[in-house]
Amino acid sequence: MSRQMGDNHRRFLQTMMVNGIIDEHGARALYQYCCETHHTQYAPDKLDEFIDTINSRLQPMFMQIRKGMSEDNGQQYYALVNMAETDITRMSSDYADNELELFRKTMDLIVGSENGKASSTDILNTTDSMTTKKLKKSETEHLLSRLVHDKWLSEKRGEYTLSTRCIIEMEPYIRTMYQDQFKECHICRNIAFQCQICENPTCGIKIHNPCVARYFKGRSEPRCPACDDFWPHEIPEVKRPHSQSRR
Repeated sequence: MSRQMGDNHRRFLQTMMVNGIIDEHGARALYQYCCETHHTQYAPDKLDEFIDTINSRLQPMFMQIRKGMSEDNGQQYYALVNMAETDITRMSSDYADNELELFRKTMDLIVGSENGKASSTDILNTTDSMTTKKLKKSETEHLLSRLVHDKWLSEKRGEYTLSTRCIIEMEPYIRTMYQDQFKECHICRNIAFQCQICENPTCGIKIHNPCVARYFKGRSEPRCPACDDFWPHEIPEVKRPHSQSRR
């Protein structure tokens, strides 16, 4: 049976409601702060149990604090997600119909690409095929900035990717709507967009860059974990967790 929620749980949940998503290092620091502030027992290895207690109370409201991995750096994140629906209509209170349509088209571009990215030019071009009220260039650019600010998209040098929050929260929608287009990472089994791909035409598995770094670390000759072909891509370095990089 789950434990009763206390003020420490409520403070943690309130912070999650404000931030939407927080990395594992931040979640552990917040967990410790909440316990110490409300003079309750703090057990460093019990964060997930602490969150399970909160989730048991969120279930009737179709909400959940869900854990997922960043494709960019491999770090674990916790996101407060809405589970009442499994599609983009959950965003309807914040975005107009034509804005939601452009977001769907942006998702189509990103999911359908080989590298999990969509350029700003390609996104702007999709406005010509909109069925709702078309967005002007300035309106599209403003919307993209909003989607980045609201943590639905990430942007680097004019290229957009699905943010960690988006992948965690939209996973059911992605798996349903794009079931023939996306693949899972062969190592962590999470949805893979930004990744390396085995070049063997009969294999073609995908592995997240952070998973590539960890899997091939210390191996003298990198070979595909599925077909054993030589892995021709550059092996990235293992990134240290945020908590260690500060030391």
